[in-house]
Amino acid sequence: MKSFRVSVRAVLTGVAVAALTAVSLAPQQVQAAAGPVPATLSPLSPVSAQRLAASLADRLQGSAAGSYYDEGAGALVVNVIDRTAENIVRAAGARPQRARFTQARLDSALLALNERAAIPGTAWVQDPRVNRVVVTADPTVTGAKRARLDKVVSDLGESVTVRRISTRLTRFIEGGDAVWGPTARCSLGFNVKRAGKPDGFLTAGHCGNAVTTWAATRGGPQIARTEASTFPGSDHAIAGYTATTDAPGTVRLHNGSSQRITSAGTASVGEAVQRSGYTTGLHSGKVTGLDATVNYEQGQVRGLIQTDVCAEPGDSGGPLFDGPKALGLLSGGSGNCGLLSGPKVTYYQPVRPALDAYGATLG
Repeated sequence: MKSFRVSVRAVLTGVAVAALTAVSLAPQQVQAAAGPVPATLSPLSPVSAQRLAASLADRLQGSAAGSYYDEGAGALVVNVIDRTAENIVRAAGARPQRARFTQARLDSALLALNERAAIPGTAWVQDPRVNRVVVTADPTVTGAKRARLDKVVSDLGESVTVRRISTRLTRFIEGGDAVWGPTARCSLGFNVKRAGKPDGFLTAGHCGNAVTTWAATRGGPQIARTEASTFPGSDHAIAGYTATTDAPGTVRLHNGSSQRITSAGTASVGEAVQRSGYTTGLHSGKVTGLDATVNYEQGQVRGLIQTDVCAEPGDSGGPLFDGPKALGLLSGGSGNCGLLSGPKVTYYQPVRPALDAYGATLG
């Protein structure tokens, strides 16, 4: 049987990605407790910072309110609420930053938003850089919807701030090294293996909901079938290959080379990442938030990674990665890759829960 080589790449369909307007958050309330990184504080790599963040979270518990990686300084910045926590953070090799709002206060705000403000066209995420929950609202949030959102945000006080974007916040349907369905084009995110089952690939759940059979070319022979799909709630799907395939565990970099993917990781705020897409190729940026909630017209999706990487229709479902580490699958966002399009925001389904859901490992 002929071998089909399907490389990892991202695709979307449908609605164009919206551009963020320039907006200002409320005045920053966090205060640096230690000033610039001391000369004696050794720079940290992103991986070392992530490990240190996890260790300090266990030690500090209620005395910290999130952390992020300052790539320019090579430092892990940890929001703290008292001097004892400051000393612990500094002694561990990180930079303490005094925060106004506790983790419990921010978690309570997130819970209230999830329960009371599931309004299509909105999204929110805790941003440790400003020690607040940042709510995004697109132009469809008007009238009664805007009044409802304003009431919830007002009740939550200054721990929550709102920014408006100029065009719609939307999911994307399309894909990577394009995988085609009869009615939609979506991304191949990551190739996977499963014990006792055919190899397959991960993509976005809204793609799996829309497409049953997949081809490597438009109108081409079937190479895979969607076996399971979850959207909304989460946004992941798996398709099993039905044809003999050469399905490498790589991501296409659109420059004649590929990135080998060897592990699944957990993203951290401030981490430098890349996204590969069928429409726009390879783009880079940083993780700007974790555990984000997005309210699409089709329903609410929680637990997403937020980044400032651009995307356009044709990129959805595709891979987010940091070197050989797989991080997520493109779900949706706002902003395009044009030079004059303004700020960008995109959201990704974390890859580890998707792998766990299907008993899969990276190919």
